[in-house]
Amino acid sequence: MKDEIIRTMETMFGIGYDIHKLEPNRPLILGGVHVPFEKGLDGDSDADVVCHSIIDALLGASGMGDIGSFFGIGTPEIMDARSLNMLSELKKHLDENDIAIVNIDTTIIAQTPKLGDFRTEMISNISKTLDIKHVSVKFTTPKHIGSLGRSEAIACLAIASIKNNI
Repeated sequence: MKDEIIRTMETMFGIGYDIHKLEPNRPLILGGVHVPFEKGLDGDSDADVVCHSIIDALLGASGMGDIGSFFGIGTPEIMDARSLNMLSELKKHLDENDIAIVNIDTTIIAQTPKLGDFRTEMISNISKTLDIKHVSVKFTTPKHIGSLGRSEAIACLAIASIKNNI
């Protein structure tokens, strides 16, 4: 799937979504930021739902599949990987194919912990990794509804816009 890239002069958009279960004895990493909390997200990598949703949004916009088809699932390369590094690898691939990222917009859905104090650092990490200025990180709570509302998981939605530099 890595070679099948949409070629157009138009701006393209992609949507990403990721959700991971909260587990004890794991660090909580969101947007590349270590958030002090008694639980972290379960997954093969650091399970950073922010980076994962952005990766899926960028892959969707460029027509390159999803995070599992691009990076593999349960592969040795993914085990304990930093998701910011995965985002950086995807950025290099997009650059090699003359695809420019225009902007990223994310919404993190979590009952707990409160994340507002970490927004600036998340935006900085994502902006530096993708070499773009237009990054938005927003937060919402699920109002105690469902597994997210019971603080069993954290989810993130992302939209990305890209354009071809050819």
